[in-house]
Amino acid sequence: MDIVVLAGGISTERDVSFATGINVMNALRSQGHRVILTDVYLGLELDEGITDPFEMQEELSYKPGAIKDNAPDIEAVKKRRKGGTRGFFGPNVIRLCEKADIVFMGLHGENGENGKVQAALDLCDIKYTGTGYLSSAMAMDKNIAKQLFRNAGVPTPPGGGMTQKKYPEDMGLTYPVVVKPCSGGSSVGVSIVATREEYDKAVDELFKLDPEIIVERYIKGREFGVSVIDGHALPVIEIAPLSGFYDYKNKYTAGSAIETCPAEIDEVTAKKMQWCAETVFRVLDLETYARMDFLLEEDTGEIFCLEANTLPGMTSTSLLPQEAAAEGVSFEDLCEKILEISLKKYE
Repeated sequence: MDIVVLAGGISTERDVSFATGINVMNALRSQGHRVILTDVYLGLELDEGITDPFEMQEELSYKPGAIKDNAPDIEAVKKRRKGGTRGFFGPNVIRLCEKADIVFMGLHGENGENGKVQAALDLCDIKYTGTGYLSSAMAMDKNIAKQLFRNAGVPTPPGGGMTQKKYPEDMGLTYPVVVKPCSGGSSVGVSIVATREEYDKAVDELFKLDPEIIVERYIKGREFGVSVIDGHALPVIEIAPLSGFYDYKNKYTAGSAIETCPAEIDEVTAKKMQWCAETVFRVLDLETYARMDFLLEEDTGEIFCLEANTLPGMTSTSLLPQEAAAEGVSFEDLCEKILEISLKKYE
């Protein structure tokens, strides 16, 4: 097949997206597909005379750098756009996608996971991997997602969203609390705060990133992930950061966390997490694949679902590939499976 891997963009997870995109591109090429990796925002040069761009997959594919310790400077990225074109899609991106058999969504964060790109591709009658625009939007909005979790009986930390500053006590919470963007990912902007001073500083900074913020009770405990493919939960994976919590740096720096899959927990707890993950997949009306993040509280042993990720990372340190490997599925076969399931919805 001829495949475009969409990556990059202008979210704070731009660098992570490229790491996913490169891994997917190499895996699919090894399976005999013709694949072009393109930056969805910067676009690419594509002469009018080129009738088969996939013959030039090496020349046309974007070549990004490595993931840095901190989120990228998005304003600097925007200044690199050629031609002064407006809008999200860079030059020739839609034209290239129209020539592909399917687009593999390697985007993460804003626009990539909030349903906007999916909706645009739907309007252009372009096939793509993963879930649709509406389920993407619901999962990306953590406040909406948390309400749906509770309605379905899936436990999630007490708290909620706010569009103007309120204090934890106004929400029935006590310090420490977690504050995070309502629509962010990769733990960008997430803080654990223990005092009002820390809270004020964190919230003021967060409102620069997102018009809505989530404030929730801090759960001290172990961190886990459960991926779901086509409605089926994979083995539970535990993530144990060597220091701090599972933040941006720990997620994407090799050796910063110890991942164990299957997780060393009792069968009842594992089954409950998998049930919660499959329930979230269903109530958010997700398609193809997703990953749900969990905490297991240290003192009570209670499970809490934090969020659903509709485009899980496919980097060298990502959780989904490790969970698939625990079931004997290689990275190459995982990418093929994602293509196969995604194409079914277009039959």
